[in-house]
Amino acid sequence: MQMRQGKSKLRSLASPPEEDLPMAIAYFDCFAGAGGDMIVASLIDAGADFTLLEGELAKLGAAGYGLSVNSVQRGGLVGAKFEVRVDEPGQGPGQPARNLPAILEMIARAGLAGRAADRASRIFRRLAAVEAKVHGVGADQVHFHEVGAIDSIMDVVGACVALELLDVDSVYCSAIPVGSGTVRTAHGELPVPSPATARLLVNALVAATDVDGEATTPTAAAVLTELAEGFGGMPAMRVSAVGCGAGSRQDTALPNLLRVFVGEADPAGQADAVVEVSANIDDCTGEVLGAAIDRLLEAGCLDVWATPIYMKKSRPAWMLSALCDQADADRAEEIILSETTTFGVRRHPAGRTKLTREHKAVETPFGPIRMKIGRRGNRELSASPEFSDCQAAARAHNVPVRQVMASAQQAYSSGPPARHVGPGDLQRDRQ
Repeated sequence: MQMRQGKSKLRSLASPPEEDLPMAIAYFDCFAGAGGDMIVASLIDAGADFTLLEGELAKLGAAGYGLSVNSVQRGGLVGAKFEVRVDEPGQGPGQPARNLPAILEMIARAGLAGRAADRASRIFRRLAAVEAKVHGVGADQVHFHEVGAIDSIMDVVGACVALELLDVDSVYCSAIPVGSGTVRTAHGELPVPSPATARLLVNALVAATDVDGEATTPTAAAVLTELAEGFGGMPAMRVSAVGCGAGSRQDTALPNLLRVFVGEADPAGQADAVVEVSANIDDCTGEVLGAAIDRLLEAGCLDVWATPIYMKKSRPAWMLSALCDQADADRAEEIILSETTTFGVRRHPAGRTKLTREHKAVETPFGPIRMKIGRRGNRELSASPEFSDCQAAARAHNVPVRQVMASAQQAYSSGPPARHVGPGDLQRDRQ
């Protein structure tokens, strides 16, 4: 297959990010599901250089495998098929299981370019945390089976390297289809989604599909849920490339393809449509109102707040409001009606314009603190320390939280370039 050559080059590990360039984003359209190999293939089809990808993956020092990419047809459409040929002896289909420390050491030794090592390590830590909960063991004791095999390692690390080849700063994703029925794993026959995949998809947006079997694999679920900064419709962007990655199945109603759109964030920011659900309440205790707010947030509402108001007969009251995606509006209404004393709920569509956001970590005397960065195009308009990180560090060092916040702000303003992190990365590092 004659692959397109990507315009971008791998950055040196020592090179600072090029802040003057527009932010590059990738949006994964999982209309028929996703697999780890499909993620890599879609990015190659979008322009990531396969030869450079091979060279980076060779740094992992693994033996007994070969890589290839070919053009295939799925449902009359053409896509790239990324394959890892495995020659390792061992258990299962010829591949040994590996635990988290072994995989993290393999990644650390490789000296991968840019953010690839950090992203890949985060994905495997997330997988280990989920597997530990499913099987009731410590994260370091988890022995990966399917995702610890060399082909899955190549899929995870390959996806992170391909994102770096395309200089992708932020990842977004559509709703993720899960499939139906059962799937055979190293632990036997399991329901779809498998227990690990189901936990990985907590707080993500999922979708129903007619696929009989596993539409989205644990590897793909881990990559997408760890790296994606948002789920739903495509963010405002100027598309520069579209790639299609093919899976192995050919018996599905939809073409077994995963699409990725790569481009630059719209300089005007990101826009989307949401729903505001609200109710006026004048006969409800603070405890009940607080419980309703907790339920709404647990149900996936984007924000929830209570505003003091005056109602008829000059009664002091509260207006309880929740901001949510259209798909969650019915559930939000149900919670407000069942958890509070109100007899009616209002619903209003609302448009939002958002800054493009990313997280970077800075080193302070109190440990690493995440900074939440807001951008409009290539202009940075906001940078503030994550309060939860500051609060945890303040408790650990027995200092006022404002002291930690000031230290983080100073480190970001005058210190060396901050490193990119995911939303839960620092908390996992501290555990």
